[in-house]
Amino acid sequence: MDAPVIGITTSFESSDKKGRARIVLNADYVSAVERAGGVPMVIPVMTSLEAMRLAIGRLDGLVIPGGPGITDGLVGDLPEDLPPVAPERAQSDRIAFESAQERELPILGICYGMQFINARYGGSIYGDVQHEIGSGPHHPKRTDEDALEHTVSIESGSVLSDLIETTDPVNSFHIQAVAELGSDLRVSLRSDDGLIEGIETEDGRVIGVQFHPEQLPDTSWDRLFGDLVNRSRKGS
Repeated sequence: MDAPVIGITTSFESSDKKGRARIVLNADYVSAVERAGGVPMVIPVMTSLEAMRLAIGRLDGLVIPGGPGITDGLVGDLPEDLPPVAPERAQSDRIAFESAQERELPILGICYGMQFINARYGGSIYGDVQHEIGSGPHHPKRTDEDALEHTVSIESGSVLSDLIETTDPVNSFHIQAVAELGSDLRVSLRSDDGLIEGIETEDGRVIGVQFHPEQLPDTSWDRLFGDLVNRSRKGS
């Protein structure tokens, strides 16, 4: 059986003084897909609906990785230390997501990716969860760059509860957080202070997590990529 091809969308950095823009992706996402037995394919930011649909048509699964601030469904304002997502990426991600949904591909959203999924399902996002609800910091920017990690609890009856029995601590790199859950989604993970750390569709085809599992190799969270790859296999 051929290994499934897993697309990974990318970030977009605006033009510099010489008029050059950059498409950016952390290599950890590529490594995580490879570890799980998939073939990673980097999907650049595109403006053409037709080109993106052709690209998604060659995939078996999709990862929407971390990124800047979500502006759809925003509750409150984005803080100064979180720039908004570039319009180019926002449009490209929407096209990629809609094309993947049309083909019923398995999708894994990470941090920005989870918030993006929630917004596409009609949910809302806190612009700055510390400011909006008074939570503690969830990003090293707010702790003088000290690394953050915390525990999470799995919601009983979720697809994730069947996939992961014992949870390792997770990292934390987010300033935004899910406010109102999108329709047709359910919560699968919560942090120890009650924030939503995982969401999923009823069938588990679309999963989102607030932390960065690609940076947690050899932990229980590698199974997120394993599940994505397994679901993406032809005929599965």
